Amino acid sequence: MSLGWTVFSGFILAAIAPFIHKFTKNATGWLLSLLPLGIALYLFTTYFAPITSGETFVASIPWFTDLGANLTFYLDGLSLMFALLISIFGFFIIIYAGGYLKGDPHLGRFYLYLIMFMASMLGVVLASNLIGLFIFWELTSISSFFLIGYKYKYLSARKAAQQALLITGLGGLALLAGFILIGLGTGTFELTEILQNPEALKTLPAFPAILIFLILGAFTKSAQWPFHVWLPNAMEAPTPVSAYLHSATMVKAGIYLLARFSPFMEGVAA
Repeated sequence: MSLGWTVFSGFILAAIAPFIHKFTKNATGWLLSLLPLGIALYLFTTYFAPITSGETFVASIPWFTDLGANLTFYLDGLSLMFALLISIFGFFIIIYAGGYLKGDPHLGRFYLYLIMFMASMLGVVLASNLIGLFIFWELTSISSFFLIGYKYKYLSARKAAQQALLITGLGGLALLAGFILIGLGTGTFELTEILQNPEALKTLPAFPAILIFLILGAFTKSAQWPFHVWLPNAMEAPTPVSAYLHSATMVKAGIYLLARFSPFMEGVAA
């Protein structure tokens, strides 16, 4: 399993989860939870020892090469820690969701949204190409929209889902603007290349704007003031959603973003 398949396997399982649920019924949660468990075991047994020794790993899949947008994945200590958190929590939450929503007529669809979110979060923390990171970042917002609005018959659930999508979506657009300025200023969208010379980014004329755009993206996703208003309303979602997205993982995406870009921010007066 390469780093890319660590992410893509989640999207594949999400797509077939409703069909699996038709045949396995109450055992579906236990069966689907094997993927995040396998991902966690794979990452830990394969990468933990070399990464603690200082190694890093990069895997790249050609995509829009002319635009500098490839599906590149980067694993170091920071991304490994978050990937383990996402997959381990995902293992328990998928099992929990099966019991919590037992008998729900749309449970197969719920599994689709939940596993899609897990795969998107893994993409966020493992992506090295900034365009790829943005795509996974937005996929977390889209899957979150469906999960928050899962009880769509209730007006409060629909409004909460729309509010969360609006605020985090606008923050995502700010993040994209920052990434584009980084790419234009440095000549690359590959984070591994940018990390080799963080001081060069600080000298760009657009750096103050980049800083603002990154912080806007992080603050909206992590529900920081004054963008915090969507989070209490998002509790309209079923409890497994609140436990996974709004407690354990999605609101940590902003923390991960600022931690990842901390080499570019340290020592900057702003």
